[in-house]
Amino acid sequence: MRVTLIAVAIALLGAALGDEIPTEDNVLVLSKANFDNVVSTTDFILVEFYAPWCGHCKSLAPEYAKAATKLKEEESPIKLAKVDATQEQELAESYGVRGYPTLKFFKNGNPIDYSGGRQADDIVAWLKKKTGPPAIEITSVEQAKELIAANTVAVFGFFPDQATEKAKAFLAVAGLVDDQVFAIVSDEKIIDELEAQPEDVVLFKNFEEPRVKYEAESFNEDLFKTWVFVQSMPVIVEFSHETASKIFGGQIKYHLLLFLSKKNGDFEKYMEELKPVAKNYRDRIMAVAIDTDEDDHQRILEFFGMKKDEVPSARLIALEQDMAKYKPTSSELNANTIEEFVQSFFAGTLKQHLLSEELPEDWAAKPVKVLVATNFDEVVFDNTKTVLVEFYAPWCGHCKQLAPIYDKLGEHFEKDEDVIIAKMDATANELEHTKITSFPTIKLYTKDNQVREYNGERTLAGLTKFVETNGEGAEPVPSVSEHDEDDEAPARDEL
Repeated sequence: MRVTLIAVAIALLGAALGDEIPTEDNVLVLSKANFDNVVSTTDFILVEFYAPWCGHCKSLAPEYAKAATKLKEEESPIKLAKVDATQEQELAESYGVRGYPTLKFFKNGNPIDYSGGRQADDIVAWLKKKTGPPAIEITSVEQAKELIAANTVAVFGFFPDQATEKAKAFLAVAGLVDDQVFAIVSDEKIIDELEAQPEDVVLFKNFEEPRVKYEAESFNEDLFKTWVFVQSMPVIVEFSHETASKIFGGQIKYHLLLFLSKKNGDFEKYMEELKPVAKNYRDRIMAVAIDTDEDDHQRILEFFGMKKDEVPSARLIALEQDMAKYKPTSSELNANTIEEFVQSFFAGTLKQHLLSEELPEDWAAKPVKVLVATNFDEVVFDNTKTVLVEFYAPWCGHCKQLAPIYDKLGEHFEKDEDVIIAKMDATANELEHTKITSFPTIKLYTKDNQVREYNGERTLAGLTKFVETNGEGAEPVPSVSEHDEDDEAPARDEL
């Protein structure tokens, strides 16, 4: 009896503590003091670990609150909570938080990583999918209409027989796609009243075309999943913190990027004219509009080597081809030039656009020669020279540490007519034959056109021996590059 009374007392204490949990915009505010109690006594709870200074956290905050409010209004058992990871570092570390925001979903106290979108509807849809059936069973026309009205996107399958191959594929994808609501209708009377036919699949949305029917002859999981992704996005998607994860994480790996200025009226001037072209190719290439007035988007311009005076303009990127970039032959931005640009890309007649800086007049004046994309091959593939090249990034800390050592290396070999010590900014210069993924990368190009990468200690003695022995003199040792030093880096502001 005593044990029972203690258990009741603990439960009452937990309930009392629960009543005192602070909230902000219907989001529970957790700390080390209440975290375990809340998570263990709440069946379903999504927790955001954030930092007050984090830009992506600030962007997420209103959508997160909107999702929490929507779930509360629906009297859902699902709760949303947040933890200031800068104040609760020990708690954040215990859940492996290394970047912000990090979201963890707890189901009966067991955590999994959140993998949904960053907009309120996406958050709600993901949570409902994780806590309920893959597709909602529709039992009345009113229920169907309410579901369509309540969601930005709702995907309906009209299947009197849920044992058909098409119905099975529909339900399988419904279980895989977390960020959209799926519904299934079996009653033929309801199917008829919703102006559908048995075996129809229809996507309802509250933007652009409100009702889109799956029309392709073939229907399988891969095709259907891609169709849902494509049709649930606008014809031209505006790039933002909220849409970035869908743009880069979706099934479409070719992107047509439209660089436009809202302040100059480019969105109004060009978007409507370009939509028909974007719609024609949306199954193969995603059109993305980027507002170049946004400070956060300047890095995208830099990545493409573009300047503000080139806006408005278009570029194309192939994510699965080492982020290969393509530039249209015409600087004009209209439906005809964009259609020709896209057609040329798919026809394979476009040449990859490679970035290059202007060649400095004094590129060879110092012991360490300066290379750019336009003079790289001429200097490096000269079979009368052995050439050591450091591929660096201006912002790279390891490159900055190496700089004085590399300068001394250049001085050491300055009078050797057979050796050239060189460097190239690999963020501003691109080579079709060489892809650089970490900084610094050091490669030796021998007279017989062999390429040997240096993985030894970044010391003057080690680099000197590597050059003097034609790339054979350094024993590989573990090295840390700017690309792969994440284990030692502080928590980051992540998308």
